[in-house]
Amino acid sequence: MIRTNFSIKLNLIFALLIFAATGFSQTFGISLKGIVKDDFGTVIADAQVTIKDEKTNVNRSTKTNTKGYYEFKDVPTGSYYFKVDKKNYKKYRKSGVKLTIGQTKTINPTLVNTIPEVEIIELEDVEEAAPMYDNRVYNKSSRSMMSGIGSGYYSEPVYHNTESYNSIEENGFKLTNVNPLSTFSVDVDAASYSNVRRFLLNGQKPDKGAVRVEEMINYFHYDYPDPTDGNPFSITTEIGDCPWSNNKLVHIGLQGERIEKENLPASNLVFLLDVSGSMDQPNKLPLLKKSFKLLVNELGDRDRIAIVVYAGAAGVVLNSTTADNSTEILSALEKLNAGGSTAGGAGIKLAYQVATDNFIKGGNNRVILATDGDFNIGMSSDASMKDLIEEKRKTGVFLTCLGFGTGNIKDSKMETLADKGNGNYAYIDNLLEAKKVLVTEIGATLVTLAKDVKIQVEFNPTLVESYRLVGYENRLLNEEDFNDDKKDAGEIGAGHSVTALYEVVMKGEGDGTSPSVDPLRYQENDATDSRKYGNELLTVKFRYKAPDGDVSKLIERNLKNKVTDWSKLSDNYKFSAAVAGFGMLLRESEYKGTLNFDAILKLAKEGKGDDNNGYRAEFLRLVDAAKTIYQ
Repeated sequence: MIRTNFSIKLNLIFALLIFAATGFSQTFGISLKGIVKDDFGTVIADAQVTIKDEKTNVNRSTKTNTKGYYEFKDVPTGSYYFKVDKKNYKKYRKSGVKLTIGQTKTINPTLVNTIPEVEIIELEDVEEAAPMYDNRVYNKSSRSMMSGIGSGYYSEPVYHNTESYNSIEENGFKLTNVNPLSTFSVDVDAASYSNVRRFLLNGQKPDKGAVRVEEMINYFHYDYPDPTDGNPFSITTEIGDCPWSNNKLVHIGLQGERIEKENLPASNLVFLLDVSGSMDQPNKLPLLKKSFKLLVNELGDRDRIAIVVYAGAAGVVLNSTTADNSTEILSALEKLNAGGSTAGGAGIKLAYQVATDNFIKGGNNRVILATDGDFNIGMSSDASMKDLIEEKRKTGVFLTCLGFGTGNIKDSKMETLADKGNGNYAYIDNLLEAKKVLVTEIGATLVTLAKDVKIQVEFNPTLVESYRLVGYENRLLNEEDFNDDKKDAGEIGAGHSVTALYEVVMKGEGDGTSPSVDPLRYQENDATDSRKYGNELLTVKFRYKAPDGDVSKLIERNLKNKVTDWSKLSDNYKFSAAVAGFGMLLRESEYKGTLNFDAILKLAKEGKGDDNNGYRAEFLRLVDAAKTIYQ
């Protein structure tokens, strides 16, 4: 027993000596992890990550996985030399990385690509290109494909997710003889689609509040005829079988006048850029800079740009400058760094003041707000922001909101600001989405064709038993709002198209989807005389104002009761129905009927039509990705 105790004590002494020789290093709960990306925000797989502490002889290496992620667990305390190596990238080195007991430390290195002669692939160079799904860079010297341009397909783990979305109460069926009028404000925002795409490509189900079906539909262009007879808009209507029920589906399409780039009015733009600490991620401020550089290169010598930034405080970093001084503008963008809290309210006030000071009469006067939506200092409530924006829009300065990044995107706030600022809202998840919004669709994004645009559909109760508007839940208006020119509504940009779908139950064909109410005592209940209304199924009324006008104008169109055979329905009809159905599946809607992802794929392929930009091909891939998540 004595020898045994002596042996135990001796072993303990040896252990303490070894413990002291290693600098009393301990490993309790210590880990080091992160994500390696390139300077375009794309994750880098198989990068060699090494940590070394010469005092303790600790030397560990690992490689990043397919999502750019690495992790070292049970690391002894110490001060480490940290390095990352990857062929075709500059070496990343960082010394003095201190690790202490109970700590989980995160380092997200950014590697700079050293390959020369890199250019973005043009869409026509890639067969069936899906621009937002397959972001790659083409190296002319090596004739090879490599990871590169774009960001957003893998976001680093979010430990404190503060993203916020408004709840949506889905539209139900309404009886025509009780509610013959359906009134709503147009919506040309497209943020929901790109945000939903970000969720799905990260292998996640999107928040149901993020799925705004009308925005998903209106993300895509449709082949509607150009306006005629001096009107700035055309109206197209169709009715056919509903793909997810035994009912019918009414398709309404509006097409705004297209304006060639060289004919766009002069622009007075103020870039209002969030440079707070929350923007210090590759898919935020770095992507923001690259996105705005694309826009600067599209502007001409008649256009002016000012840059206002906000973090702990707001300030002007570039006074209004003509766009032909692009070197000065791009240099100001490049020098921006993230840090501090978020004085969003002060930034908005200052941006509007700069825009007002440089106002171009008859031009496009606009503030472009780019942020992750995280307003936390000063005027931060949605109500206060709304009041401020409503007041500022009276100056004739409109607002465009661009959302960036993950983890704390304030989707509900961004949508509110854009709606109240006579503007639009887009979510930028990669550089090609920035190109779509700020280059390809520059007219629609920056130039307002009409404001306070409202739609009112009157259904014929002799033919339609009930109806349901698909989407637009947060755009609904009261019947009397349609003729009230003081009532704010949506805006349409040059070349924008707007699509709305109604699921309708025809008279005598109800399948239990229609609601029921007791007969009205004080209203005329006899709506059986079809001669009273002729063969009109519905009337579409479209009311709008000129961008600088106060009095609205009215356009009307009728839709006859003639159901089109499925084989003769347009690609517009089929593809928009596919996107609407996809949104309903993502929302797990009670109205999805017989829909499944395979049916959506089949329908979208039938209506794919011309797909010059590859957006519809990308949609097919996105449906396929969702299928694996929801199965």
